[in-house]
Amino acid sequence: MPPDFDLAVVGSGFGGSILAMIAARLGCRVILLERSGHPRFAIGESASPLAGVILEQLADRYDLPSIRPLATYGEWMRRYPSIMRGLKRGFTYFKQECGHSYRAAADRANQLLVAASPSDDVADTHWLRADVDHFLVREAIALGVAYEDRVSVDAVEWRDDAAALTVSRRGRRDGALPKLTARFVVDASGPHGALSRLLPLDAPGFAEYPATQALYCHFVDVARCADMPEYQHGEQPPYPIDSAALHHVFDEGWMWVLRFDNGVTSAGVAVTDRLAAELRLADGEAAWYRLLARYPSVAAQFAGARPIREFTWMPRLAWRTTVAAGEKWALLPSATAFVDPLFSTGMPLTLLGIERLAAFVTSGFSRTSDLRSYADATLREADHTARFIANCYATLSRFEQFAAYSMFYFVAASWSEMTRRQGLPARGFLCEQDDAFASAMRTVSRPESIARACDRLNIAGLCDPAKRNWYGAEAMV
Repeated sequence: MPPDFDLAVVGSGFGGSILAMIAARLGCRVILLERSGHPRFAIGESASPLAGVILEQLADRYDLPSIRPLATYGEWMRRYPSIMRGLKRGFTYFKQECGHSYRAAADRANQLLVAASPSDDVADTHWLRADVDHFLVREAIALGVAYEDRVSVDAVEWRDDAAALTVSRRGRRDGALPKLTARFVVDASGPHGALSRLLPLDAPGFAEYPATQALYCHFVDVARCADMPEYQHGEQPPYPIDSAALHHVFDEGWMWVLRFDNGVTSAGVAVTDRLAAELRLADGEAAWYRLLARYPSVAAQFAGARPIREFTWMPRLAWRTTVAAGEKWALLPSATAFVDPLFSTGMPLTLLGIERLAAFVTSGFSRTSDLRSYADATLREADHTARFIANCYATLSRFEQFAAYSMFYFVAASWSEMTRRQGLPARGFLCEQDDAFASAMRTVSRPESIARACDRLNIAGLCDPAKRNWYGAEAMV
């Protein structure tokens, strides 16, 4: 008997659903398996210019016009106003000092603003994942993808021609489903996902990376920094500072603040284990308010805020397996490794992985060189990202150094977006395949040295001390 399906995808977040849609367009019989149901809360909410262009290219290449509007804020608003999103015009960073209110320095030395787009219409977005993931599942079903939710994959058996999955219905009397067989299995269920547990896979994490934890929630009634006097400058910033991925940076950690158009704000912290122990981060909401008490201006921003769900504590934030693929299986990048959301790297890494796996699916699952290339690139880029974020953590207490070192990300991201749009050869995520650039990223050096290392790829006017940490989008248009 032939396998029931060509492809089984475990996990119906945005990555699993988009891959399932591509495979269906390529004529595959696809089943999508989900442990919970939709709509449901998910983290990983902030897109980027590179994520947007990859999404556009996938939509065009595989005839998926329904997902293309998700690439830019303006088109999303016109096409899908009921699917919730937020406006992301750039990346905003404020350095907070323990026990002191924030005061904008005259030379802007305690902040960094980097525009990602010249207007709202072509801007990036924050994704309210409960809405977006639910939408993408429905689109996958409309393309003929079989879908089962509230199921768990309990075992996998590798046969000569297929993988056999033992799947049971969670919390239902009818119990187990018939055993499913598929020529290939992709785990899109995130860290510590189904295949990581069943194979099982070693997950040693990243070498020389600080141990970090996270605590996050969704809130309403979070004040805007633009309305608070301590953030006023008397000058017009390059974009509205709250219409961005806004970060409060402090010693040993940082906070994200992402706004959606329905009044909900996603906020959370990522901190070192030492600070997590001091805050007793496992206490959840109580730990959140202990953190706010240290930073008066952040506390003022959240003074009238109200959480609308339970806090989620992640006792270990970073994650990495030792392998990303095998003969009849692969892990999406989001199930292979996760580093930190500091620079919104999760979405583009996932979409790059989908793009590479789609080439393998196109070959009828036969071109094993594509699968090996996928696995090698996924692990290399995860390690490259982890080295970059580790150096960012090392500079959090020295904001001038942090702002200078962050230019590696913004230079690589703008270069990668430009080369993709022009059809030029890619150099890997964060220019990982550019040996000179990647080598320079491994070391935190003086701002002048960073500027010289970036100069060859710097198409966006970055690393310019005359701009005093405010970078508009003029050079990117």
